[in-house]
Amino acid sequence: MSTARLDLLGLPLDPVTMDGAVAWVRDRLGKGGQVVTLNPEIVVLARTNPALARAIREAEMVTPDGVGVLWAVRRLYGRELPERVTGVDLTVRLFEELGGELRVFFLGGRPGVAERAATAARERYGIEVAGYAHGYFDEETPVVEQVRASGANLLLAGLGPRQEVFLHRHKDRLGGAVGMGVGGTLDVLAGEARRAPAWARRLRVEWLLRVGLDPKRWPRAGRLVRFAWWVEREARHLPRQKT
Repeated sequence: MSTARLDLLGLPLDPVTMDGAVAWVRDRLGKGGQVVTLNPEIVVLARTNPALARAIREAEMVTPDGVGVLWAVRRLYGRELPERVTGVDLTVRLFEELGGELRVFFLGGRPGVAERAATAARERYGIEVAGYAHGYFDEETPVVEQVRASGANLLLAGLGPRQEVFLHRHKDRLGGAVGMGVGGTLDVLAGEARRAPAWARRLRVEWLLRVGLDPKRWPRAGRLVRFAWWVEREARHLPRQKT
């Protein structure tokens, strides 16, 4: 990537567009590397999780996921990022544009979810399914060996908070697969969960709708408040514009 990285509360951020992210992944297929889609919640969790912070800092590409990240860059740098590059959107674009070039391993979710996600993606986008496995495992080595033996060039990991650390720990043992932490994307592909309506995504209030309609997510709203407070605190001590 030719665009210089930004620093967001001590973590790296690549101000890439969706097209740029797709091109980067395509170039890295078979060579390996880690993609982190950075949102405010991950930033907050990284403050108290050194392994997560290291995984983000050493990731080969960190994309802006979430309107909170776009707002923070505007507040701290006085510049507009062109768009969000979320895990689910990047996954779909990769499937649409690269199709049969991809040998994908689907990892995560409850038993059966990864398999259904793989089947749906193969039927709709023409990708090649290298393999799949659910996310309920304790021993990581057998899973890593399964991915490596599959010949995958793209690993989609929907492992919740541990996905970035898992990919970072094993990225040199994945046989050249690009590892992407994709959160609940496998559930969406499998038909287990629905995305917010197009109007909500267009207005950039997808996160608000998702949190507001799901009481289980309400405690996570506190992390968004903490993130905003940290950004404002840093903004008061920095020049309006950075160079």
